[in-house]
Amino acid sequence: MKTISAHGAAIPALGFGTFRMEAADVLRMVPAALNLGFRHIDTAQIYRNEAAVGEAIAGSGVARGDIFLTTKVWIDNFAPGRFEASVEESLAKLRTDHVDLLLLHWPNGSVKLADQIGALNAVREAGKTRNIGVSNYTIALLAQAQALSPAPLVTNQVEYHPYLDQRRLMAAMQQAGMALTAYYAMADGKVFVDPLLAEIAAKYRRSIAQIVLRWLVQQEGVVALSKTVSEDRARDNAAIFDFALDDSEMAAIHALAAPDGRVLKPDGLSPVWDVAA
Repeated sequence: MKTISAHGAAIPALGFGTFRMEAADVLRMVPAALNLGFRHIDTAQIYRNEAAVGEAIAGSGVARGDIFLTTKVWIDNFAPGRFEASVEESLAKLRTDHVDLLLLHWPNGSVKLADQIGALNAVREAGKTRNIGVSNYTIALLAQAQALSPAPLVTNQVEYHPYLDQRRLMAAMQQAGMALTAYYAMADGKVFVDPLLAEIAAKYRRSIAQIVLRWLVQQEGVVALSKTVSEDRARDNAAIFDFALDDSEMAAIHALAAPDGRVLKPDGLSPVWDVAA
């Protein structure tokens, strides 16, 4: 599995995500994904499936040390005195004494950013996570967080797919030595009816999902999260490292981006998003 290096972290370039996944599906799919070669598992406190992820990993037959495990602290737990306790709860559910990556899940102005970043660094210093980062941060928020953090932030997990131009954010992150972790790669299903993607998929005799995931991981410093409750689709998603898109195909997929391409913009959570390049 290809890995992305960021401030000492070696992040598998293809991850298996568990957003909106019920416990029964987690218990079935996480061991299946690990059996297929996935070594990066992504969850979060708000997904309410950390316990199932922990059980699935424990019973998978794959050593915990061989798995890059990410979870995210929910905004309700950012307050001083609550942050560390919530991380302890996550670790207990995940059946581990540390995660490989801990993220602030969304920006939250009700708690000072300095306090959030301070708490994130404190749990890192306590050995409860090996690496730290953020999620859903804009360029400006990311710069503020970096300035406040003694330890490097290794990633910003954000929505990224062919319809959303993230070049400006990506450039800022590359300059900072960070990886961009892409979620919602399938644009909530929009990619599956795209004629261009269907044409490229037919050329390579691959699925559209494989083309999109390949487009993501073929970009410098990009980690792609995939998610499915089908073992067959998970097998397809894992098989993206034995072919490559050419420059014209990469550019054509980038050209699908539109000003209204963002899918996930929840009220009360979304910052003022960056304008596309």
